[in-house]
Amino acid sequence: MDWIYQSNLNGGPEWFGLGLWPALTILPLILWGLGWKGWAMWLAARRGETPWFIALLIINTAGLLEIFYIFVIAKRKDTEEEALKVVPEEQSNKS
Repeated sequence: MDWIYQSNLNGGPEWFGLGLWPALTILPLILWGLGWKGWAMWLAARRGETPWFIALLIINTAGLLEIFYIFVIAKRKDTEEEALKVVPEEQSNKS
């Protein structure tokens, strides 16, 4: 097992000869993307948007697609739905 965890010439630990920096940079990126992916997929599932759910599941963009979906696509559809609900109520009050 010495080949997994060794020390380099600088005295720092190495993983598979790459050093410790890949784990220290990739792990936060994975956690960042996982949080956004969970929120976006939950929102797509709750809204019944199967194509978006599948796209969010398959495509990995480190949170960029997920942020776009949450703050652009979902917000736009929410405002469209609210506008459609308000108009019939106003028309029924005028008659």
